[in-house]
Amino acid sequence: MIVEDTVSAESVALSAEKRAALTYLAEAFAEARLDGLDADCMIQAALFAAFHDLVDTYGEEATARYVEALPERIRAGAYSTAPRH
Repeated sequence: MIVEDTVSAESVALSAEKRAALTYLAEAFAEARLDGLDADCMIQAALFAAFHDLVDTYGEEATARYVEALPERIRAGAYSTAPRH
């Protein structure tokens, strides 16, 4: 029971941290749009920055393996916020 409570607490904290990070990113995107930057430009820059940091942190091979799973995750709705049909 203690292990489950610890895992649950860690999951909640991680979820809160991820939500906070997404809020920061959403605000940065909104500010960029207000400054006239194209959304596609921001998306490409964000992806480049994310992959650069992933490679820097985990290495090229681990990042490549992570990216290989993206099509399946995208199709499964892992990154969708709208209701799926």
